[in-house]
Amino acid sequence: MIFPFEQDIILENDRVIIKPIYTLTDAESLWPINEANPMLMRYSPAMIRGRASFESYFESSLDLKKAQSKYPFIIVDKLNDQSAGSTSFMNINVAHERLEIGSTYLGPKFHRTGLNRNVKLLMISYAFESLNVKRVELKTDARNMQSRTAMEGIGAKYEGSLRSHTIMTDGYRRDTAYYSILVDEWPEVKRQLLLKIK
Repeated sequence: MIFPFEQDIILENDRVIIKPIYTLTDAESLWPINEANPMLMRYSPAMIRGRASFESYFESSLDLKKAQSKYPFIIVDKLNDQSAGSTSFMNINVAHERLEIGSTYLGPKFHRTGLNRNVKLLMISYAFESLNVKRVELKTDARNMQSRTAMEGIGAKYEGSLRSHTIMTDGYRRDTAYYSILVDEWPEVKRQLLLKIK
């Protein structure tokens, strides 16, 4: 597995375009979503609470890209040509042929519209079929039932929770629920996912 950090990874289907974030300016169209929904990332250990934390969040993502451990994207809903949120390939481990899809959030108007399933279909397809990874990981706060339901809805398998795993911005120590899809599971997961997004 070789991850092409220097390439422009653009993933697209009839519903969504997922484009790389190169600079803080590229993420600017997401600020209205975060500004209008201050609790949107309440289950994230890097919750955005105002302009300064918004800029810090994406500057950190870009620093991790330079360190070759994360590749952040902006999600654009093609139905209305609007920036809908952000997601990333992250915790990229070339030696062990695995990566995580995470740091994902969508504005509330895009929830339960099928957009997230289209995003995951494109990203997981790229991971298994272009990067040749053997394992795709997803994780969330164990309390985040909306996210857990979404992960299970795309066919990811629950592996368990790591207790008292991550310190949140309010000092709470969250349990982190882990999910995964393995390369030999992907053909059936993909078939089921394609049925769900039609």
